[in-house]
Amino acid sequence: MSKLAVVYWSGTGNTEAMANAVAEGAKGAGADVTVLTASEFGADDVASYEAIAFGCPSMGAEELEEAEFEPMFASVESSLSGKKIGLFGSWGWGEGAWMDSWKERVEGDGVTLAADPVICQEAPDDEAVEACKALGAALA
Repeated sequence: MSKLAVVYWSGTGNTEAMANAVAEGAKGAGADVTVLTASEFGADDVASYEAIAFGCPSMGAEELEEAEFEPMFASVESSLSGKKIGLFGSWGWGEGAWMDSWKERVEGDGVTLAADPVICQEAPDDEAVEACKALGAALA
């Protein structure tokens, strides 16, 4: 059984709903899953998990949330190589460019994503929930 962390930041609850769907998919595939907010996760926690799903909505000019998520992610980024990693998040405006930038950043760190990132506009619909569950299963 793989040990998976689902780490997210959510301002409106949309990304939190996605995190819960990722966790559900991973549990369904047999993983031991811990769901944590960005403020509950740090560099010392990375070694405890074989796989980590990171979720953050688009903020500002299509970027990661700056006060909690970005500092946490920057602190763990150099420790992610060799782990199964997944990315997800929601957006309310723009075109989802923040996820393309985030994916490029992670791949530039030498990380291979377990599956394509999952994004949705506003609250996740049934299709986005299923995609999140599939992401969780891929990480499990």
